[in-house]
Amino acid sequence: MQKFVITKDGALRFGDVSLHKDLLPWGESECFGGGFWRVEAGSISLYGRSFDFGPPQLNQVRRIEWLGIGGKPVPLFYYPNYPELDLAEPVYVNY
Repeated sequence: MQKFVITKDGALRFGDVSLHKDLLPWGESECFGGGFWRVEAGSISLYGRSFDFGPPQLNQVRRIEWLGIGGKPVPLFYYPNYPELDLAEPVYVNY
C-alpha cells in the first residue's frame, strides 16, 4: 500500500509498504505521523492518517525524500478531509 511518514528528523518518506513503521530508519519507533499517498495528474495527493502514528504533522517536514515515488519532485497536496477534495493544503519544506 502507498504510505508516507514524517521521520523524527523531518524527512517526508514515501513507499509501497504494509506498515508505516517500515518507512522509518532502522531502530526508530516514533515519527511525526503519516498517511497514504496517490499519484494525481502532475502531483501527489496525501491523505488519511497512520493508525500507529496518527495524522501527519506537516509543519515538521524539513526535507522530502523523492526516491520512494520515482525520484522526481512534483507538487504535494494534503487533503485533511479526504475524500472531500475541496480543501487542499500545499505541502512545503519548513526550514
